[in-house]
Amino acid sequence: MGRSLNILLIEDDAIEVMKFNRVLSTLNLKHKIIEANNGEEAIGILEQKDVIPDIIILDLNMPRINGIEFLKILKDDDYLKYIPAIILTTSNNHRDVLECYKIGIAGYVLKPLKYEDYLDRIKKTLDYWSANELISQ
Repeated sequence: MGRSLNILLIEDDAIEVMKFNRVLSTLNLKHKIIEANNGEEAIGILEQKDVIPDIIILDLNMPRINGIEFLKILKDDDYLKYIPAIILTTSNNHRDVLECYKIGIAGYVLKPLKYEDYLDRIKKTLDYWSANELISQ
């Protein structure tokens, strides 16, 4: 296993947050999770600059500031724009995928229906980013 990551998880669905944390627990991964319920809350966390995440994992469909709006704000910030942002969503809408990559995301992961498939995708994603060289803030 690579290094431990600080992960900003932006997800408005409490069940999805529990599922993500369950995967980490099941796999005995020691990443630190910072949770935000929506893009607006995530911006507040990032502006404080107490803990700058190594990666951001976010859903697209959220209240207040949705995932695409959040990404635009993130990528406009000279300090925060280098944080890899990975979409974790149920939306396989081609326009969403294209728009996210235009903005500069690091990955787009669809949430599968089966828990075992979800666990596998999260494990692969986190293994990749914990082995990757990331920009230190």
